[in-house]
Amino acid sequence: MIDVTFASPWRAEFRATQRLALPLILTNLSLTLIGATDVVMIGWLGTNELAAASLGSGLIMTAAIFCMGLITATAPMMASERGRQAHSVKDLRRTFRQGLWVSVAISSLVWLVLWQTAPLLRMLGQDDDLAALAGSYVRACMWSILPYLWVLLIRNFLSVLERPGWSLVVGIAGVFVNAGCNYVLMFGGFGLPPLGLVGAGIGSVLANLFMLLAMMAILRMHRRFRRYSLFGRWWRSDWERFRTLWKFGVSIGVAMALEDAIFIVAVVMMGWFGPNALAAHAIALQIGTIAFMVPMGVAQAATVRVGMGFGSRDPELIGRAGWTAFCLTIAFMVCVAVLIATQGDLLVSLFISAETQVDAEVAELAVSFLAIAALIQVVDGIQVVCTGMLRGLHDTRWPMIFAVTGYSVVGIGVGAWLAFARGWQGLGIWVGLGTGISVVALLVLGRWLLRDRLGLLPDKLTNA
Repeated sequence: MIDVTFASPWRAEFRATQRLALPLILTNLSLTLIGATDVVMIGWLGTNELAAASLGSGLIMTAAIFCMGLITATAPMMASERGRQAHSVKDLRRTFRQGLWVSVAISSLVWLVLWQTAPLLRMLGQDDDLAALAGSYVRACMWSILPYLWVLLIRNFLSVLERPGWSLVVGIAGVFVNAGCNYVLMFGGFGLPPLGLVGAGIGSVLANLFMLLAMMAILRMHRRFRRYSLFGRWWRSDWERFRTLWKFGVSIGVAMALEDAIFIVAVVMMGWFGPNALAAHAIALQIGTIAFMVPMGVAQAATVRVGMGFGSRDPELIGRAGWTAFCLTIAFMVCVAVLIATQGDLLVSLFISAETQVDAEVAELAVSFLAIAALIQVVDGIQVVCTGMLRGLHDTRWPMIFAVTGYSVVGIGVGAWLAFARGWQGLGIWVGLGTGISVVALLVLGRWLLRDRLGLLPDKLTNA
């Protein structure tokens, strides 16, 4: 018979993680949908506009992902502060306010770089007209970075209080606001002239401002959140907390940027094998990206739950929270792997039909890439959820080093060797991606297993 006393805490943890993770997953999907809407609507403007937006978006996303890493550090910090209970209102407010400061500081630096997008693209050998068009788009769109970071900060706060449903509501509304603003500004309406690609950039800014104002209104009006006075006297300095946030955030930002960079490099290398390989790669990557939103949401929940155990000095909660998130992730990614492995043709057909010979070649390549992607799913889930678990323990420096080793050295190195030296071409690149991700997954899992020996738990805690 099952020991009910033993099973009950695990069952409670499963429910708590599930309640927290599901809205986070759906919110991540809504943000992905905003990006997909931008691509579709910009495509209506023409090929040049889509190419320019792709160049500009690549630069913005590269910068934004590092910025997101900095703000992501607020989640484990606020979670551990809430877990400590004592003075949690004051401590959460300190971290939140310094998150506002860090957002302003890093956005200002990023804006200085992005303002020079056109000259940078010309230096990289891009066509002058395309570089100019991309530059105008970036100069309109880049102002969305600061409100987006503040939205992310508020999302972290709501997650720590285990009320992520508000983020989901605002995220879904943001999809429609973004589409509406884009359409009116890009093609004209309500007495406004058509602004084309620049209108798409302004639409992104307005959509992010809408989500920020909506989130601020929720914080202001909801009695559970109002007592924190998060924006009251936000200009007051707190240099100790500011430095701590940078200390944790830079490591997370670098790790996230490196993970993104390996896929950017893969796209570049895939392009050397022709448009068919690049198109097939894009299809396979899009399918994997959609599936990845689930373990990413579970990892965000794991950071909060483990962080609360870390702050309350509860070794059993740390262990339960981590392993619950781990098992949920493994179960889902195994199902995804089976689906991709057995239904690859069907999944690819959702993106492209095999009516012409070219389309048939792209579809065949995409299916072959998905065969490798199916094998990657489980290890990809392991690396993201274990990284989230370690963040809950405020462990960010070594996961960053693991990312450098796994993504930059192993992933790109093995992929390039197999693709070019061994003649595997696109398949070699995907095997390289899988190898790099597997190395990171094994390293972060090993560090979690050895968390007690490595001194990652607070003093006076024993192994969970």
